[in-house]
Amino acid sequence: MIEVQDITKRYGDHTAIERVTFSVEKGEVLAFLGPNGAGKTTTMRILTCFMPATEGTARVAGFDCFEQPQEVKRRIGYLPETPPVYQELTVTEYLTFVGRIKGMGKKDLHEGMERVFERLSLGEVRDRLIANLSRGYRQRVGLAQALIHDPPVLILDEPTVGLDPKQIIEIRELIKSLAGSHTVILSTHILPEATAVCQRVVIINEGRIVAVDTPDRLSARLRRSEKISVTVRTPPPDLGERLRTLPGVTHVLEQADAGAFLLECELGRDLRDEVARFVVNSGWGLLELKMISMTLEDVFLRLTQDEEGVSAAAAPEPTAGGPVNA
Repeated sequence: MIEVQDITKRYGDHTAIERVTFSVEKGEVLAFLGPNGAGKTTTMRILTCFMPATEGTARVAGFDCFEQPQEVKRRIGYLPETPPVYQELTVTEYLTFVGRIKGMGKKDLHEGMERVFERLSLGEVRDRLIANLSRGYRQRVGLAQALIHDPPVLILDEPTVGLDPKQIIEIRELIKSLAGSHTVILSTHILPEATAVCQRVVIINEGRIVAVDTPDRLSARLRRSEKISVTVRTPPPDLGERLRTLPGVTHVLEQADAGAFLLECELGRDLRDEVARFVVNSGWGLLELKMISMTLEDVFLRLTQDEEGVSAAAAPEPTAGGPVNA
């Protein structure tokens, strides 16, 4: 549905993005992650035909973003980070205005408006001036204008900014419900949000794509050891040293909580059975034992801050599965 091939954007001597390449399948929800200034907004603006790329090609629903911008815009719903609302209009007046700009007929506009009112819980404020709405409601009105014409592609830039926890959950559930019927690119700084709603992530850093994959596969490829958390009821003073003697354990770190330890183990080895047996047979009382997985935040930090991690991500894997950026 979306194909981005080697797009580069330069402003004079400054290169905002360089040779960015990724694709999004029909019905997929993709997270676009990166630090501030990494090139996320530049990429979004190229995909929405706000500005052209200096080099490369971008296609949405089979249409070229540079050569056929009007066809692309008909198939995209876009929510920028700052919602494009007119505060002097009521919610109904604004959505009517947006629908007419998008070329919607009277019947389609009425149906589209009722659909977004229900999906985004906007019915109770439909006749209120946007200027009098809370920031959260304005964000929902901005999302409504992106959804009103039921586009096949949605590009959402920080869609939950300004929402309260209940609204955030509702919007996340809405985005998940769009998977399959819509193709969604979600640009966000909130890493748990990407994990909650997205099937794949693209991580961009300093204008270059450093990883494209599922969070689980990125975690599996980038982790350097297995980690086990163990909590003991009555630990001896030298428990850390004793745990370190177990075959396969490479490092033991005592945690802030009493009796809690983090064990780093050789990659590919699950030592939970051995650790449990060791603690129980010693009579120390096993309270908790669990594997610690690498979170998306860990992956993000490794790829955007650790040069070694970036190099590892860019290099081909020695086993089946190819490079991280594949």
